[in-house]
Amino acid sequence: MHSAMARLYPICRSITGDGVRATLDVLAESLDIQRSAVPSGTQAFDWTINDEWNVRDAYIADQQGRRVVDFRQHNLHLVGYSVPVRATMTLSELRPHMHTLPDHPDWIPYRTSYYSRDWGFCLSDRQLGAMDEGPYDVVVDTTLAPGELTYGELVIPGDSAEEVMITSHVCHPSLANDNCSGLAVATQLARHLSGLPSRRYTYRFLFAPGTIGSITWLSRNADVLPRLRHGLVLTGLGGTGSLVYKRTRRGDRDIDRAAAHVVSRRGGEIRPYSPYGYDERQFNAIGFDLPFGRLSRTPHGEYPEYHTSADDLSFVKPTELAESYLAVLEVLDVLENDVRFENLSPFGEPQLGKRGLYPSTGGKAATDEVMAMLWVLAYSDGSASLLDIAAVGGTDFADVRGAAASLHAAGLLTPTRGPGEPP
Repeated sequence: MHSAMARLYPICRSITGDGVRATLDVLAESLDIQRSAVPSGTQAFDWTINDEWNVRDAYIADQQGRRVVDFRQHNLHLVGYSVPVRATMTLSELRPHMHTLPDHPDWIPYRTSYYSRDWGFCLSDRQLGAMDEGPYDVVVDTTLAPGELTYGELVIPGDSAEEVMITSHVCHPSLANDNCSGLAVATQLARHLSGLPSRRYTYRFLFAPGTIGSITWLSRNADVLPRLRHGLVLTGLGGTGSLVYKRTRRGDRDIDRAAAHVVSRRGGEIRPYSPYGYDERQFNAIGFDLPFGRLSRTPHGEYPEYHTSADDLSFVKPTELAESYLAVLEVLDVLENDVRFENLSPFGEPQLGKRGLYPSTGGKAATDEVMAMLWVLAYSDGSASLLDIAAVGGTDFADVRGAAASLHAAGLLTPTRGPGEPP
């Protein structure tokens, strides 16, 4: 996953353009991604798809031709969606178009101007301090013209047509945590799920630009929405912070219960819904009311490196990606296996020993495996799911699932189906 991030990190992404297509090219090397291209000017609910933006070059050069600010050195140097400029300007004339971070003098900020025709440069405060009054040659060699918004999808069929949807945004340039980490983890998840012999649910992966991308997808997929049973937005999955799960707008969906179980047992934090954030706010909008949560580590805006050049490949460690990936796998394991059983021997505790499910030597404290079986037998009345039982017993879902499998194999449980549940 970290190697995948290294491939993605240098690409200059935005909400449209060659960078998005180049990103999908990388993902398509290991995933059978289907692309959709929606023309500029297309209406998507209250939004209109912008003209496509692409960059050839951008710089500020002194009179000796030395580039003091150079897009080719770091793509954060150019404000996203800057209009073309060719001018000679003094530093005083340039200053309204320059962005720095005085509290972090060596970092470059990330700024955009998606929906207003403007331009600008981002640079370190130390770079700005080294500049004299000039004049300087200012070049922004960009194009803003009718084109398309591009997004990619992958659908992995399951036993049920009901879907679990996983999304990650593709609109940020060289920001490792706040873009590449979600893409890398989502890609690995898709590869893993594709290799499984069977799946309870159908899985849909969406790789789209933030906000306008998800709104555009929602406007074009009304037929899919009734099948979306669970959704998860992946972003910011690196950094030293603990895992953080943000609930759906309702706060009590199945994805909320599954993610809360996994994240809390991994020492993470569960937060209520907020209408500010990533694309979870589009899927949870009142008109859709879809069950989408968000998984991250330290959330956006809560670490100083956020939206700066310090969010580089060294900021995200492979071990952090691995924990995030395993946490998502555990959440999906809950969704896949959270079923209800009925105890077929409900009149007292069944004799587990004669079925090889209890230690042959008594007198010792019950093992975790035995306790998990006892919890399952105690609550499997056909109405309690395995996740319900794990919550009551304070037990890992995986242990409860394993216990139920053993009891089912021994003929002590039979699966039941709740209202609206897939087989």
